[in-house]
Amino acid sequence: MSVFEEHCEELEHYETMMGPSRGRLAVSLDRLTNALVLVGQHGVYCRSQRDPEIPVMDIRLITQEIRDAKALIQSVMETLRAQRAGERSKESASSE
Repeated sequence: MSVFEEHCEELEHYETMMGPSRGRLAVSLDRLTNALVLVGQHGVYCRSQRDPEIPVMDIRLITQEIRDAKALIQSVMETLRAQRAGERSKESASSE
């Protein structure tokens, strides 16, 4: 099953609210957040031998990579939102 089939309802909801591009990015953020939760749960059981208070290095690296991906997606969403707002203000200024 493809991601579009598996998350069809969620995609439709966000695409309706935010438009196709931002909607898909929002669903991507949700998927990444779920991945962070799963990695975090796994990190509870996989502890470093040297410091049992922190997860093993691979869990920390995976968590950081997912956080970085989320930050990049969020920046794209903000850029798209700002562009859309700019287009709206141009349209309203030209109609006056």
